[in-house]
Amino acid sequence: MLSTHESLKEKLTQLEEVSRRLEPGRDIRNHISSQAIDYVDNFIENLPILPGFKSGECEALKKLSFEEQGKPLDELLDILREEVDALGINSASGAHLGYIPGGGIWTSAVADLLAAATNRYAGISYSSPGAVEIENQIIKWLGKVVGYPDSAHGNLTSGGSIANLIAIKTARDFHDIHSQNVRNSVIYFSDHAHHCIKKALDMTGLHEAVFRTIPMNSRYQMNTDALQQQIEIDLQDGLNPFLIIATAGTTDTGAIDPLERISELSSKYDTWFHIDAAYGGFFLLVDEIKERFKGIEKSDSVVMDPHKTLFIPYGSGVVLVRHRDRLLNSFSEKAAYMKDSYNHHEISPAQTGPELSRHVRGLRMWLPLHLHGIEPFRANLEEKLMLCRYFHHQIGEFGFETGPEPELSITCFRYPEDENNEWTQKLLEALHKDGRYFFSSTIIDEKLWIRCAVVSFRTHLQEIESALKMIQEVSRSINGAVNDK
Repeated sequence: MLSTHESLKEKLTQLEEVSRRLEPGRDIRNHISSQAIDYVDNFIENLPILPGFKSGECEALKKLSFEEQGKPLDELLDILREEVDALGINSASGAHLGYIPGGGIWTSAVADLLAAATNRYAGISYSSPGAVEIENQIIKWLGKVVGYPDSAHGNLTSGGSIANLIAIKTARDFHDIHSQNVRNSVIYFSDHAHHCIKKALDMTGLHEAVFRTIPMNSRYQMNTDALQQQIEIDLQDGLNPFLIIATAGTTDTGAIDPLERISELSSKYDTWFHIDAAYGGFFLLVDEIKERFKGIEKSDSVVMDPHKTLFIPYGSGVVLVRHRDRLLNSFSEKAAYMKDSYNHHEISPAQTGPELSRHVRGLRMWLPLHLHGIEPFRANLEEKLMLCRYFHHQIGEFGFETGPEPELSITCFRYPEDENNEWTQKLLEALHKDGRYFFSSTIIDEKLWIRCAVVSFRTHLQEIESALKMIQEVSRSINGAVNDK
């Protein structure tokens, strides 16, 4: 009869044998890697012929259940191919002209593989000084791009939502907004501020503050005369203006608010000046339009999304704060079990944001920027600006009503004299049904507009020409030529 000690060892041996299935050997790893790389290669190579949008049901995926025993990889890849990567909006495609993804460069995927396989904890410098240095190196570079002083710091986030949350919490804490004075405090933004701003205000308790939606001018930029007038009225009423939120590249039209003038007003009235440049920020790399961002360097905080106009895969945001001490005062905490880490003097991500559990998020930016250099990123951005202008001109030549000349790489169009939006809605539905190229829509002043966002690094002149041809074909099929409506 086995002793208790021997029985325990036997049980542990059995469990180890099963547990080690999570650590496949080199041959199995190579086989799995080969299948995965083949899948990715086929996906990328087929992108030019895949639709930008496709509707469908996830029937096999919904029937799939988690079981005690595993399944063959080829079976799982088939489901991914047919019911995940083939349905909905093809965000990786150059045919995606509806929202604002950057397409997701392949070298970032390689970086993610390296980060996931090595699984470094990148929350504190003590745990992985190199991983934290990668993140800090990116933050310092972006600070220079924006024009911030060396005193700036920031955090790499999962996207613009968390980045804006960090900035708004920092502003709240610096201005000492709390339960006793929040209802007397005023926040200013335009109607085209991104809806994640209101989420951040809600999560920070600032939903109880006074919101002022400032009117826009004819180019859908914040009207700074109206902003100053509203601040003066609020001061006369005994309120406390403390936060102005501008946008550098609105989601609806790509407009850039008058940042220089807003910075002057913010300084005059001693408010926190925050800029949501999630979409537009990286266009600072293009010398031709850098002047449009004048004033961004005077802001207190700014948000940029690398998964938009730096073409990194989804899950990449950045917040920068002009004065690092304000950021650290808002987020830095200590715990007894972390005492071993406190002798390290590098600023760590866990001190500058809400996340403590962090992988090496910076590697997906750091590797491509060093591997490719900045030049191809800048060229891509300049190309997107020119492609959008070309689309804007051509769609106008077709007879469509167009929005303002694009400031960045978003433009809008609709049927002219379409008072009840009927024909524009028909066109939008027909374009989605066709699906070769994907466009989205928005409502501005009760008018329905179809949006063209030229952001993907895979969108080139061929895609724009083909998209324009598709619009002509679809328009004729539902209504004849647009000028005949």
